[in-house]
Amino acid sequence: MENTLVDLDGSFGEGGGQILRSSLALSLLTGKPFHLRHLRARRSKPGLQPQHLMSVRAAATIGGAQVRGASIGSTDLVFEPGAVSAGTYRFDIGTAGATGLVLQTLYLPLALRGGAPSEVTLVGGTHVTASPCFHFLDTTWRTYLERLGLRLSLRMQHPGFYPRGGGVVVAHIQPAPRLRGVTLRQRGEVTVRGFSAVAGLPDHIARRQARRAAFRMEQFGVEADVRQEEWEGGPGSVLGLVVDTEPAPALFFGLGARGKPAEAVADEAADQAIAYLRTAPAAVDAHSADQLVLPLALAEGPSEYTIAEVTQHLLTNVAVIRRFVEREIVCEGEEGQPGVVRIG
Repeated sequence: MENTLVDLDGSFGEGGGQILRSSLALSLLTGKPFHLRHLRARRSKPGLQPQHLMSVRAAATIGGAQVRGASIGSTDLVFEPGAVSAGTYRFDIGTAGATGLVLQTLYLPLALRGGAPSEVTLVGGTHVTASPCFHFLDTTWRTYLERLGLRLSLRMQHPGFYPRGGGVVVAHIQPAPRLRGVTLRQRGEVTVRGFSAVAGLPDHIARRQARRAAFRMEQFGVEADVRQEEWEGGPGSVLGLVVDTEPAPALFFGLGARGKPAEAVADEAADQAIAYLRTAPAAVDAHSADQLVLPLALAEGPSEYTIAEVTQHLLTNVAVIRRFVEREIVCEGEEGQPGVVRIG
């Protein structure tokens, strides 16, 4: 392990949990310890919340790390990594905190440093706001990872919505001896499909969500086949729209909430999908743009990909990666506009 402590200010950039998650993954990958101050300083509840604390504890578990400051509300964290060990793990967030964000902390260290297959079971929220839902991970994120040479399978055993949580996702992560760079300059032909699901709620909600989503896409000039589903558990609802294209399908979703009309759930997903389709034919959606930059910073050879939108999440992630990895990473374009990411 390298002894040089990487000192990070959690209030810079987007000032949220992305700084923590990327730092944890990069620390395990590079062997560099870090000290993160002002953790999540720009959030309404600063410091470690349950899903962030679980990311820390999970990273420490798979990487034999020593940690100081790992408690709810802590804004100061020191993380000293050990060796990453493949294995069978189970992590229960204990709330509806996002299972996907914990997974995105762990998958790359286990794949590149574990040396053997791993199985990770995560308990918490599978479909919650401000985080990638299970279907995004399984449809969009996993497809991109396969292009890089990383094999990962996902299974949702049970859905989990806010505030109850209790969702269960199982990930099987194969070891990857190396990752390969990619060049992704424009998307291919487009078709749109979707799903409208309810759990523990009347089925007419799923029908209304599906009808509204199909109508919105038809207004835009694109036909969308939106199927209806009923899941166990809940209560909760979700509407997902998949823009099927190359290099990967892009999934956009809306979530139900108490007092929120079914039509508003559909509009939430449709607005995102239509905004993506209206941009110049960038290869990569805005959400995937910042999730790709970390593995590509560790891949062999250069990479280049066009993105639908330059986000603060992306710029912050690039800044964190540069603190751990000596790699030229350039993001061209104004924030809020289409752009290009180049990794030399």
